[in-house]
Amino acid sequence: MRVHLASAVTAMASIVLFSTSLCLTPVVAAPIGKLAPNEIQATFFSGQPFTAATKSNVKFKMMFSADGKMKREPAGGGGGAKGTGTWQLSKDGFCTAWSGAKANCFTVVGAGDNKWSIMKGSTVVATWSK
Repeated sequence: MRVHLASAVTAMASIVLFSTSLCLTPVVAAPIGKLAPNEIQATFFSGQPFTAATKSNVKFKMMFSADGKMKREPAGGGGGAKGTGTWQLSKDGFCTAWSGAKANCFTVVGAGDNKWSIMKGSTVVATWSK
């Protein structure tokens, strides 16, 4: 009986130690990286609206359609102007040309749950969210 009791105690101690070590193991999130052009197209350029916010927190409802056209409308009463233009994928991200403005190219980097930073070089110019 003592042998069985000792085995049971050892087994229980092992379970407790294993369970405790699982709880103490730090959880590391996967790194958030740059989206490839095809990921940008699949995530944002499908005709479904999403929200864009400038660095000064002016918000827009954006819509990029699969045919290479885009439009924006002010959202949230923070100002901003309606606009239309065109987009195309680039080797590193995408480029836009708003009506009456020259083309600019950007990359997209994950910035958390359903948030992405829109980068021009190393500068964040906007945040997109869904």
